[in-house]
Amino acid sequence: MGGYELVRSDDAAAGGGPDLESGANSSKAAAPPSPSPAAPQPRLVSLDVFRGITVLLMIIVDDVGGFVPALNHSPWDGLTIADFVMPFFLFIVGVALTLAYKRVPDKLEATKKAVLRALKLFCLGLVLQGGFFHGVHSLSFGVDLAKIRLMGILQRIAIAYLLAAICEIWLKGDDDVDSGLDLVKRYRYQLYVGLVLSFMYTILLYGIYVPDWEYQISGPGSIEKSFSVKCGVTGDTGPACSAVGMVDRTVLGIDHLYRRPVYARTKECSINYPENGPLPPDAPSWCQAPFDPEGLLSSVMAIVTCLIGLQFGHIIIHFEKHRGRITNWLIPSFSMLAVALLMDFVGMRMNKPLYTISYTLATAGAAGLLFAGIYSLVDVYGFRRPTITMEWMGKHALMIYVLVACNILPMFIRGFYWRDPNNSLLKFIGVGA
Repeated sequence: MGGYELVRSDDAAAGGGPDLESGANSSKAAAPPSPSPAAPQPRLVSLDVFRGITVLLMIIVDDVGGFVPALNHSPWDGLTIADFVMPFFLFIVGVALTLAYKRVPDKLEATKKAVLRALKLFCLGLVLQGGFFHGVHSLSFGVDLAKIRLMGILQRIAIAYLLAAICEIWLKGDDDVDSGLDLVKRYRYQLYVGLVLSFMYTILLYGIYVPDWEYQISGPGSIEKSFSVKCGVTGDTGPACSAVGMVDRTVLGIDHLYRRPVYARTKECSINYPENGPLPPDAPSWCQAPFDPEGLLSSVMAIVTCLIGLQFGHIIIHFEKHRGRITNWLIPSFSMLAVALLMDFVGMRMNKPLYTISYTLATAGAAGLLFAGIYSLVDVYGFRRPTITMEWMGKHALMIYVLVACNILPMFIRGFYWRDPNNSLLKFIGVGA
């Protein structure tokens, strides 16, 4: 993985890397001459460090979250450390896009490349999370296409990336930028898109009627067990009757959803709450129903997170001084956090599976604060050595995700053995012997 994006961007070649001290007001001054190969512009290291921290957090959550509830995803409403991983990825993709499309000589060509790149990332997600790579301990693989999971982490990032890239390529003004207000005016059409998506999501979440529904699961002896879920409501944001789940069941089909829903750890569904456990005797009928945390309707707000990242990236482009950049990052970050807390207080709860507006603002605000802190530490004060590992992980984030988070590395380690599956590399190095 290279460049500034989750996936490599060839479109950035025309603009080169960002100049930490001269990225401002391209509309007021003539474009500077291209740097010579001997004197390249300095790389914005904080992007790689931020991405590397997010990757490390993802690995910790995957490996430790099952044992430490504070590091696992919230069963439903509320936030834990794990719930920041996805929006942090989306936020930094948005920031990176502004640098990749700083100069776009051919908008149509740039759009074609963005579509192709997003399609590749979506297809990679289908292969990795659609169910093909599973059964690490049984050394089995394969997926029934009738039950393949259609959405996932990479698929959501691909959708958000594509929409944000199109906005960055086509929806730019030519206003001069001397202040934060000028920045809002120049990119007002991108902000309009974000507002329209937010209003559309809110109307659908609280306005769609959710009828009763049924689902089947395989019981002992491959016997199909049917469950009926009573809804008949509008505006419900619980696990059983939300519009988010209803849209996915209707459009994608219930067989194509994630089969280990996070709400299986709620009080209603687990006697070991907040950890996984046996069902209580009076467990509601929806506890074992599939639910995709990266579904269609919730991905609408994921796009908004990426668009917020775009606006933070514009500050790098249009403001010369470190103080101006940091100030213009801190003000919206604290504002989004304040609005998110207010929304949560009045009942619009922070919820990662639904990707609610309060969750969007809270995680984007936190991402902005973290990015401003990393930028100050690494790019302003030059503390590179303490973050060199995170920088490396950020540059190879996609590779690490594929190898570790998607079980490719564990499968490789266990997939080769001598005569008996237990005689794998793990036994050779003394693990599980």
